[in-house]
Amino acid sequence: MSGERSGPSPASARGWVLALAAVASVMAALDTLVVSTALGTIRDDLGSSVEELEWTVNAYSLSFAVLLPTAAAFGDRFGRRLMFGTGLAGFVLASAACALSRDVPTLVAARAVQGVGAALVMTLALALVGAAFPAERRGMAIGVLQGVTGLGVGCGPLVGGAIADGLAWEWIFWLNVPIGLLALPLVFTRLPESFGTRTTLDLPGVALVSGGAFGSVWGLVRGNSVGWGSPEVIYAFVAGAVLTIGFVRWELRSPAPMVPMRLFRSRAFSAGNAVSFFMTASLFIGVFFFAQFLQNTLGYGPLDAGLRLLPWTGTLFVCAPIAGALADRVGERPLLTGGLLLQAIGMGWLALLAEPGLSYGAMIAPLAVAGCGISMAIPTVQSSVVGAVDRAEIGTAAGINGMMRQLGGVFGIAVAVAIFAGAGSYASPAAFADGFVPVAALGAGLSLAGAATGLLLPARRPTTPPAGSPGTPTRIDAASVG
Repeated sequence: MSGERSGPSPASARGWVLALAAVASVMAALDTLVVSTALGTIRDDLGSSVEELEWTVNAYSLSFAVLLPTAAAFGDRFGRRLMFGTGLAGFVLASAACALSRDVPTLVAARAVQGVGAALVMTLALALVGAAFPAERRGMAIGVLQGVTGLGVGCGPLVGGAIADGLAWEWIFWLNVPIGLLALPLVFTRLPESFGTRTTLDLPGVALVSGGAFGSVWGLVRGNSVGWGSPEVIYAFVAGAVLTIGFVRWELRSPAPMVPMRLFRSRAFSAGNAVSFFMTASLFIGVFFFAQFLQNTLGYGPLDAGLRLLPWTGTLFVCAPIAGALADRVGERPLLTGGLLLQAIGMGWLALLAEPGLSYGAMIAPLAVAGCGISMAIPTVQSSVVGAVDRAEIGTAAGINGMMRQLGGVFGIAVAVAIFAGAGSYASPAAFADGFVPVAALGAGLSLAGAATGLLLPARRPTTPPAGSPGTPTRIDAASVG
């Protein structure tokens, strides 16, 4: 954390920093996937279409994605504790608004605000912990933080299913309110303030990338409803493309870009981010549709669906640490390409099996194969990206990679829903299965695209560069960048 205007905190404050950062981060991480097993219940209660339903996930991911690269700059300029607390307060208020929503537009708007709060919380939790702990203990503290955050991600579908089944879907969001209200006073009384040297905000960059992503997603969402050749869809795609090109041109000229384009000269950085996009697009297709298939085609309730997804989600806790350790020996490329091939096999296998009356037992093996694959890929692709830049730019690289992952999830769901709406529906178990088959095949195809892109990664790099060497790529554990 070189160049900061505050050093490590006293030992008495470090425990509070780590505990509060972990609590807030797990809340934000949980809400990334917690709605997955409650989507059917939300659809029935609010009477939403599949196109409207996807925005309950995409609104969160989209606002989360576009703010990730600049959230650290907000903290550096205005104070990390202040912006962390502001993000947590916004997240709590938006959670209450989600729970009180009685129609889809209100829920979607509240989810978008939640995403803004989550970006501030998760980015600045990492920055606060990094600033509070001395260098010799920083890796341990960040590992604990990201381990707890990963637990929230992995448990999201199960927690969402349990709450939707045992209480009501609104309690998925009400759960955040008392925890956040208890944490907020402690944030402002127990955490030390810290600042950084990056104080310039690239607001035009945020606006351009937000508009570009929104235009493209809007065109994908509305295509089946109004026609792919309609003026609305064509204008949306054109606007998305123009704004995206404008974003790239602005970032090339900006004195303080949110996404420094020079980083993409590195093959490892470019390929790693492209792999992240394909990988998360495939993963979010599974997040959005697997639980719904279990409920709408096979007839399970939300909790039963969450439990039956454990062969898929539970592999994260076993495979990810092993993959991270193996990457130090064999490099990221074999694990990344192999992991995405396994995910492609698992999702393709499910596409071949999917039909009404399918035995759950037949799903266990493909779910486990896909889960092992994605659990191998996630830590290795993140490690590849941050290992491709100078030590001083690790935070920037992690923010860009986080944005690419979230945008990949948004586009994956948008394309999958367009395909589902054209091939199937919620009218019957058979109709849902008809739509699920091409969607699962799409997930397999995106995984294969990620695996093929992963072959462009450089071969294994040294894992212990000379200490203090400027411009030397740095390999760090993927847990430390979320």
